[in-house]
Amino acid sequence: MQQRRILLVCDDSGVAGELEGQLASLGHETVAIARSGGEAIDMSVELAPDVVLLDGAISSGVQPGARTSARSGSDRGPLVMLLPGVNRDSPTGSTQAGPGPRMSFSDHQLQNGIEMALSLRDAAGSGRAFDDRFFEISIDMLCILNFDGYFSKLNPAWERTLGFSREELMSRPFIEFVHPDDRQRTLEQNRRSRQGEQSLGFENRYLCRDGTFRWFHWNAAPDHAGGMIYSMARDVTARKRAEEDRDQLVRELQGALAEVRALREILPICSYCRKIRDDKDYWQTVESYISEHTRTRFSHGICPSCMESELGSMSHEAGKE
Repeated sequence: MQQRRILLVCDDSGVAGELEGQLASLGHETVAIARSGGEAIDMSVELAPDVVLLDGAISSGVQPGARTSARSGSDRGPLVMLLPGVNRDSPTGSTQAGPGPRMSFSDHQLQNGIEMALSLRDAAGSGRAFDDRFFEISIDMLCILNFDGYFSKLNPAWERTLGFSREELMSRPFIEFVHPDDRQRTLEQNRRSRQGEQSLGFENRYLCRDGTFRWFHWNAAPDHAGGMIYSMARDVTARKRAEEDRDQLVRELQGALAEVRALREILPICSYCRKIRDDKDYWQTVESYISEHTRTRFSHGICPSCMESELGSMSHEAGKE
């Protein structure tokens, strides 16, 4: 059985001595005995025990299930395990939390409680390790932005994408890295996020170390209690460039189509017989072509010029005869 370092929190010297002996018989070390919750916190930071056993009669200073490492800055401190008192007057010897006559309980109960507390601590530590690992290896850019406009945490994807170190990115207001043309609407979106609005699908451009800009697609949610905005950004520069290329191609095709339509309005006409060539490369009279492509119908007449030239010449010939 692995030896555990135990901090006892008990204000009854008799009970404390009994528990210390019981822990020793189970192969554990009692590193200290605290008389109050406040004293337990100080001892926990200094001695770093595996588990804190808290007498159920002590209700202030340390809470069951809590960690006692806040002052040391550690996120893997000992977990507090509550030791309920035992009512001597109860015919069944049932346990009860709170003041009153107390005695230790069975070795099996004590050992199981210690191991359960350690399992809870390790499970919580594993969860945090998983969260940190996920944050570190994420392909997308994850960040925490304080309400004061500075990044407080960035994952390595930022360095890979922009070329700046995380220290550089966190040392300046985030807006300094935003493209000048995008800053106004970015600040407006940031203002709405600080007021409680989620940011879904917001896009702007960020500066790279080489002077170029990359497009980011953002999803973000605020945490008012912590004064922070939790965000995920995805680099969509390739997609934006593809969209720009597509739009340029569409514009070019539209221009070419307009030119084709303009060319189709020019009708090839014979300089001699005045027939028109259609789309099927057939030559038609003007009357046939116009009748086929429009709703126009012809009625025959004679213009003044032809009247003079044609009928005048006929009258002149008739006079000679």
